[in-house]
Amino acid sequence: MSGMYEDLKGPEISTVLTDQSILLLPIGAIEQHGPHLPLSVDHVIADETGRAVVEACGDEIDIWMLPTLSVSKSNEHTWSSGTISLGYQTLMAVLEDIGRSVATTPAKKLVLLNGHGGNTTMLSTALRELRLKYSLQTFLMHPSLPPAYGGESNEDELGMGIHGGRDETSVFMFLRPEHVDLEKANRRIPEKLAENTHVKFGGTVSFGWLSNDFHEDGYIGDPTGASSELGERLFHAAVSSLSEAMKEVRDFDFGR
Repeated sequence: MSGMYEDLKGPEISTVLTDQSILLLPIGAIEQHGPHLPLSVDHVIADETGRAVVEACGDEIDIWMLPTLSVSKSNEHTWSSGTISLGYQTLMAVLEDIGRSVATTPAKKLVLLNGHGGNTTMLSTALRELRLKYSLQTFLMHPSLPPAYGGESNEDELGMGIHGGRDETSVFMFLRPEHVDLEKANRRIPEKLAENTHVKFGGTVSFGWLSNDFHEDGYIGDPTGASSELGERLFHAAVSSLSEAMKEVRDFDFGR
C-alpha cells in the first residue's frame, strides 16, 4: 500500500503505517534559475518525481509521500530578488522537527528526495542527526545527482550543467512547458574552469561559490539544446532508478 501521507486520517496512522513503511520527503527550492526558467524549478521536479516514484512503487513497496518542503537553503542565489532561502540552522531545525514527528508513527525509514543541489551537504549531515536523535533509518536521494557531487553532465557542457543547464531545463520543459522561455537561454559555461585538474566542479578540491560568480545571469550550463523529449526520457529514467533504489531501502538493515 502506498499514497500521499496527508490523505491519511489521524486514526489510520497507527493501523496503515507499519515498521516496514517508508516515508518520502521531497525537498525543493524557490530560487532564481536564470531568465529562461521560473523560481519553482526545484520544487516542481522534486514534487513530481516523488509522486511518480510512489505511483511506480504501487503496492510492491509500502511508501508514503510527505508534503513537499518547497523552501530550503538557497543562499547561493539570494543575490537575486525573488529567491526565498532558509538559513542552515533554520532548515536543520525544520528537518529535526519533521524527524521528531515522524518518529511518533510506526514508520522507521525516512527518505529525503532532494531536488536542489545546494542542499546536498547539509542533508547528508541531517541523515546522521536524525538517526542519532530519533533512531530513524535515513536516506538521501536525488532525481539527478548534481555534477558538483559526482553526478553526470553532458560533454558539451564540460561537466558543468550545474544549474539551469540542458538536462534540468529539459526535465522542466517536460513537466511545465508553458513556463520555459528558451529564447532567453544562452550558453553560460565557465570554460577556463574545465582546464583545472583539481579545483573544479566534481574535482578533488571543492570551492565556495555563488551562482552569479560565473555570470550575472546566475545559471551554469547550456540550456540551448534542451527539449521536452529529452526531459521525458530523463524524468522516466530517474523515476525508474529511484524506484529500484526504494527496494534496497525497504530491505536495508546495515548489511546485517
